[in-house]
Amino acid sequence: MRCHNLLIFSAEGTVKLTNWSGGGVDERHADGQGPLYRRHRFPVEVICYAVWLYFRFPLSLRTVEEMLAARGIGVTYETVRQRGRKFGKPFSDRIRQRAPARGDKWHLDEVVISIAGEQHWLWRAVDQNGFVLDVLIQRRRDSRAAQRLMKKLLKSAGPPPRVMITDKLRSYGAARATMGFHVEHRGDVPIAVELSRADVAGMNVTRPS
Repeated sequence: MRCHNLLIFSAEGTVKLTNWSGGGVDERHADGQGPLYRRHRFPVEVICYAVWLYFRFPLSLRTVEEMLAARGIGVTYETVRQRGRKFGKPFSDRIRQRAPARGDKWHLDEVVISIAGEQHWLWRAVDQNGFVLDVLIQRRRDSRAAQRLMKKLLKSAGPPPRVMITDKLRSYGAARATMGFHVEHRGDVPIAVELSRADVAGMNVTRPS
């Protein structure tokens, strides 16, 4: 049987090269690999690879299905979607836990997006190294929304920053004053950051109620 060289990105963020039989993957259970993987017919490496492909690159579910089939792995696009929903967040959490310490300079901004034809605001924060700290989707662009983002950041991103850089929106200053958040605040334009599906999947993206 022919063997494929398969590049595997594990949940821990490590990479290894392994060989898969060209005859396909049989229905082996992942028991013993942790409760998260139990009762799944594919090994942990295959699950990690499928989820990584979908979130890392701008691929459709059907394209991921075809790429896996080319490696002898028979799985439907619907299974890829379900595994992405189940494992995307846990994988991202593990990678974030192993990421370098967050920077002490936070860049905050907000961009308008459309959800089901309705206007919303995507609030986002990155540190000076470009590490995405968090994102938050809200209907409003006011001091209350800015305050909600800051509280979420202080809870999830670790120690408070030394410097906070925002655009010229006055809501940031008002929210900071209301919270008693004493930090150097610069009203400059923040660094640009492009959020991929992986970024959004990895954050606690809170939809507006």
